[in-house]
Amino acid sequence: MLLSRRTALAAGGALSLCAAARPARAQAPAIKLGVLSDMSGPYSDNTGQGSVVAARMAIEDFTRTRPGIRVELISADNQNRADVGMSIARSWYDREGVDCILDVPLSALALAMGEVVREKNKVALYTGPAASDLTGRACGPNHIHWTYDTWALAHGTGTALVQEGGDTWFFLTADYAFGQALERDTGGFVTAAGGR
Repeated sequence: MLLSRRTALAAGGALSLCAAARPARAQAPAIKLGVLSDMSGPYSDNTGQGSVVAARMAIEDFTRTRPGIRVELISADNQNRADVGMSIARSWYDREGVDCILDVPLSALALAMGEVVREKNKVALYTGPAASDLTGRACGPNHIHWTYDTWALAHGTGTALVQEGGDTWFFLTADYAFGQALERDTGGFVTAAGGR
């Protein structure tokens, strides 16, 4: 199984973030992490079980140098559906004692989780979704949107192609949060560069 550097870095970052948020105590409870990923659908090859394995490896590395901190890991398949993912996230925060949810390769789910993460005063580390709204209008104090987003994709591609003469654009847009954000962001950069 091939693990992406992004997944391994994200898992390590989550451990550090969750550990820093937890005050030191004698026999502190375990930090509980949940990898909420697409285990069986279109994103399962670049997230899914690879994200779970990367999180386990990060936990092993982290606890080897900090043996006094216990870390538990659970995982679930969001089935590439925001409603299923939200149900799992709420259950994890309310009943399972999860401190931090990782991965979430679905922009619609990450956007929906923002309010729950804030309300429960928990943490989410998004490494899979790409809608720039996660660091824009839906930015919040309890989640981190790590890696790429539609702003970066749109800026690089839209601006460069207009400068190369591709000044007339038509969009066939995937009708979900990522597709809508990518069209909006790319359209803005195309127009700003003189295209239409």
